[in-house]
Amino acid sequence: MPADPPDNSKIRLIVGLGNPGTEYEGTRHNVGFELLDRLAEHHGLEWTKERKFKAMVARRGSELILVKPLTFMNLSGVSVAKFTGFYKVPGTGVLIAYDDISLPLGTTRFRASGSAGGHNGIKSIIQSLGHDKFPRLKVGIGESGGQGQLVGHVLGRFEAKEKEDLEKTLANAVEGVSYALDFGLDAAMNRYNQKAKTRKKKAEENKESPDIDERTDHETQV
Repeated sequence: MPADPPDNSKIRLIVGLGNPGTEYEGTRHNVGFELLDRLAEHHGLEWTKERKFKAMVARRGSELILVKPLTFMNLSGVSVAKFTGFYKVPGTGVLIAYDDISLPLGTTRFRASGSAGGHNGIKSIIQSLGHDKFPRLKVGIGESGGQGQLVGHVLGRFEAKEKEDLEKTLANAVEGVSYALDFGLDAAMNRYNQKAKTRKKKAEENKESPDIDERTDHETQV
């Protein structure tokens, strides 16, 4: 069993990205919100609206804070910066969960840092924090089929045939995030990113799905 992570690497703030409003509920771009809802349920936490942070918040004291920004995707960094500043959370203590079109549905991937990869929510957070040295969990929503179809894809809802895979993905993500909370990001990356590679290999062997695109810098203009 991995050792407990040092205090300065402990994740305290988990942010799920999405757009507020019923018109965006259930869309691919809001998968970060959906994951946070399941995390809150898993940890027995309730949501409240905190206007000073421009977010919906579910918390266990200051040791675990779940956040759904209400700023809309392109201004996500405004809310994140308010939290990190008020609670003095370092970059290593923040985990951002968001949708990624470069990963197929059914796949999640932890990363310790990196560029925005065209995702405007991540771009906003990088601009607001002044760096990109924060962990993130990318949740695959599948490719759009072309740049011209991108907006409709990410703002569209999952098809009925995709719902089972989505639920499995979110359940696995909840398990992975909970593991990261207990044992640290590196341990979660070693355990859950490896699981993703195993699933990819099996899919390729069974020819049940196309190859996973390993690129991380798709241009998402939403």
